[in-house]
Amino acid sequence: MSTPRIPSGAWRRFSTAILLLLAMPLAQTAESAASPLAGAVQQLRHAVGVWEVTTTQYDDSGAVERIGCGTYRFDWVVPDRVLSGRSDMHEWKQSAGILFYVNPTRSTIEMTSVGPDGHLWVMTGPAGGETRTTPPTALADGRKMQLRFTRFGVTQNRFESRMEVSLDGGESWKPGNHQLFVRADDQSGDTGVGLRYRKRPQQYVPLT
Repeated sequence: MSTPRIPSGAWRRFSTAILLLLAMPLAQTAESAASPLAGAVQQLRHAVGVWEVTTTQYDDSGAVERIGCGTYRFDWVVPDRVLSGRSDMHEWKQSAGILFYVNPTRSTIEMTSVGPDGHLWVMTGPAGGETRTTPPTALADGRKMQLRFTRFGVTQNRFESRMEVSLDGGESWKPGNHQLFVRADDQSGDTGVGLRYRKRPQQYVPLT
């Protein structure tokens, strides 16, 4: 008995339909798996641009120690995954480099910061959450310090951040600082929202 011949056009349409049916559950699964990261990605998108920042630092008793103003700026390295940033507290003559990124595998949002002392702070929290915590850092007196950062009061052009300090493994926390971020009017040609790719050439400076 001979096998009926299927026209090539019909066979292609049939094959395409089968592949689409097979792919649909996979696509739905991928979308579901990615959905917890949506809030984290939105945090990165929201951060892009230049911010004017007022920082209030507290002493060990919780009283205001000093208040300073500066700027933070963030730009894309990998769209929807990695931001590079810089903080400049002009009044205190302090600057730091920042990376702000999403880790899809671990479903976390993380920020790293390093200043003139060379210490790398790593702040990690669950994707979509507003709180990030550092691992314990050993102090000279034998205690271990931990920092907790919480973002709140978020609007399109404004948000606040609270940093707390623990010296007992997270059993208790005391205020470290409070920061008010307001989006700068002058974004140096950048709208500060949505996706943006760095187009200007970067000068190569060899290490010596």
